[in-house]
Amino acid sequence: MQTQVLIVEAQESLGKLWQNFLKRQGFEVALAVSQKDAIDSLRFDQWDVLVIDLMLPNSSVLAISDFASYKNPDISIIVVSASSFFSDGSIFELLPNARGFMNQPIEPDDLAAVVDHCTRTANRDRAVCAS
Repeated sequence: MQTQVLIVEAQESLGKLWQNFLKRQGFEVALAVSQKDAIDSLRFDQWDVLVIDLMLPNSSVLAISDFASYKNPDISIIVVSASSFFSDGSIFELLPNARGFMNQPIEPDDLAAVVDHCTRTANRDRAVCAS
């Protein structure tokens, strides 16, 4: 089964760039450009990875992340940001499901590697828990 990735990025052109690259790497990917789009996608579909822009305008990234974790306690959240505000690692205290923090600009190869790593780690941990 393909890894399901939801990208939440207000800059649609950037989000589509990431989306298309991840699709070519074999991931199933959707793009949400607003909090409403993200919540709707999280409400009606199952996601393995959430890639979310920390500085999403007119939105609460914490609310989106909390809802994602509520709907799927195993979801891996990758936070991206152009700001260095959370570069001290405190984002991991705010978002228990945060598995990565990436400073923009982000190379699509790097994003794909982090998504893949989060997926492999989550699958390995689930297998250990299930045994």
